[in-house]
Amino acid sequence: FTLMKNNYLKGRGAQNRVANKFLDNYITYDESIQYEQAESGIQTQFFKEYPRKIVNEVNSPDIGFALSVNPYQGCEHGCVYCYARNSHEYWGFNSSIDFESRIIVKENAPELLEQYFLKSKKEVQPIALSGNTDCYQPAERKYEITRKLLQLFLKYRSPVSIITKNSLILRDLDLLKGLAKQNLVHVMISITSQNEELRRILEPRTSSAKNKFKAIRKLTDHGVPVGVMTAPIIPGLNHHEIPQLLREAAQNGAGRAAYTVVRLNGSISEIFREWLKKNFPDRYDKVIHQIEGLHGGTVNDSEFGRRMKGEGPYASIIKQLFNTAYRKYFDLKDKNIQLNTKAFRRGGNYQLF
Repeated sequence: FTLMKNNYLKGRGAQNRVANKFLDNYITYDESIQYEQAESGIQTQFFKEYPRKIVNEVNSPDIGFALSVNPYQGCEHGCVYCYARNSHEYWGFNSSIDFESRIIVKENAPELLEQYFLKSKKEVQPIALSGNTDCYQPAERKYEITRKLLQLFLKYRSPVSIITKNSLILRDLDLLKGLAKQNLVHVMISITSQNEELRRILEPRTSSAKNKFKAIRKLTDHGVPVGVMTAPIIPGLNHHEIPQLLREAAQNGAGRAAYTVVRLNGSISEIFREWLKKNFPDRYDKVIHQIEGLHGGTVNDSEFGRRMKGEGPYASIIKQLFNTAYRKYFDLKDKNIQLNTKAFRRGGNYQLF
């Protein structure tokens, strides 16, 4: 890889500041100022938020869950392609540097979840942790909100699905084992690349692929069902890794696999383009054109049923590559996840009848 080391924000995904479209005024920087000196000292800040509810309905046919809980907004993992960046603008922050350095912490999330369990009379459905940002991002080491949420899922015997890029999930193995014994949990570990040089700049504060595979192995060995999400697939950068990623995941005990292709909606396009220019100037045009080839000539796509997998020749190549590897390494019967929705404890207590 050809990396531009000058004026580079080490340890961060975004390499520029973009304006928040909801604000009339914002901070900008004169290009004559050395960007590295102005930005390299960025410190992560945490903001406490106390929402009125924590369980959100998800109205998307592309997502395999109807309810989600996000204990954090913003994500220090810093994945440059992250679709959740746009949502940070609703909080008055920008979607680039602020998204990964201004983290909103919902400390009352466990209290709200328990209220939901106590009051809800709806049919029990699995709830997804990390529907927007990662519930095991670095802040979780300090705040332990996700752990407290899992304690409630276990107490009420409510099914939960988790997707994460962080091996920190192993800290909660005791709770996950308890949930797994009653078929109340499924985990997806997201692995984008086994190339550490690419991983460190593409998603700088995530766990390495090596540690993610170890997490898959340990979860599986303790009876926790786990799969791998190879996402996003970025043509020209990591698409060729699909077969090897699926092989390694299967060998480490993953029971299923899935993928999505990259899409650069809203300000993510500007953030990704700047990142690509700084890191891969020699293949900038190729990568952008191939992303456009996934989405009908544009890098953006919000159309349900199409946005996650794309369309056209490049999308077809990726699909064939994935499906061929999936048939080779995985049991096709394990594609569907059916968590237990019959064990829910109304009131959180044991019930004899």
